[in-house]
Amino acid sequence: MAYAHALRPAKWLASAAALALTLVGASPTLAADQFRQAADGSSIECAVSARELTRFALADDQFASVSKISSGTPYNDFAVTNEPLRGDIYVSVPETFAARAISFFATTRKGFVYKIACRIEPIPAVQVFITNPAIARNMAADWEKETPLTASAVRLIQAMADDRSVQGFEVRQVAASPARVGDLEVQLIADYEGSSLAGKVIRIANRGKANVTLAERDLAPAGALAVAIVRPVLAPGMSTTAFVVGANGEQGQ
Repeated sequence: MAYAHALRPAKWLASAAALALTLVGASPTLAADQFRQAADGSSIECAVSARELTRFALADDQFASVSKISSGTPYNDFAVTNEPLRGDIYVSVPETFAARAISFFATTRKGFVYKIACRIEPIPAVQVFITNPAIARNMAADWEKETPLTASAVRLIQAMADDRSVQGFEVRQVAASPARVGDLEVQLIADYEGSSLAGKVIRIANRGKANVTLAERDLAPAGALAVAIVRPVLAPGMSTTAFVVGANGEQGQ
């Protein structure tokens, strides 16, 4: 399609560059959400907004109380407000606040204490999400104790087969390269890590020229509690998924 009054290439490039610079200059500064992992008694470092609200939210817990030193002068003191419905806290800093950072202690409903120390930065309203791995481990332990350990291993296999999340378990999608074992190609797809149990989702492909029959004993490492194979007999070029559950090596049992 031709244009009657086309710009010359040099002028067109200059116009495009000017437009790009204008758009970049006009783009507002966006504050990215902050994600922090903490343990009981640990310090959480972050950035709070100098002019707008900063929200702090806990995963699977709620803030119960906050302890801070008051300056005695409202124009030179930051405010921490507890939102009782969700258990979040909101921090606001007045324009007249002189310091470049704030700090306070927060106690949660599950009994954890965190020291929160944050820089004050000229950013829009921002959110800080805090997770504590100990809470997830406790939730996973409760889930595992609902049935005997071997039965819980079977329940974990059922959850992995249905691609369901499990209470308190950390699920990691793994981008591992396939490994060749004879005519079989084996690839780890996902890890499920709980308190006492750990599960693995494995993809197995037959790269040979003959049928291969998979047996659970071929996949089960020492100490495995449960193994399941979706399609035990693989024709050439076919693949299947296997699920293996054993003790969590990190936590031990």
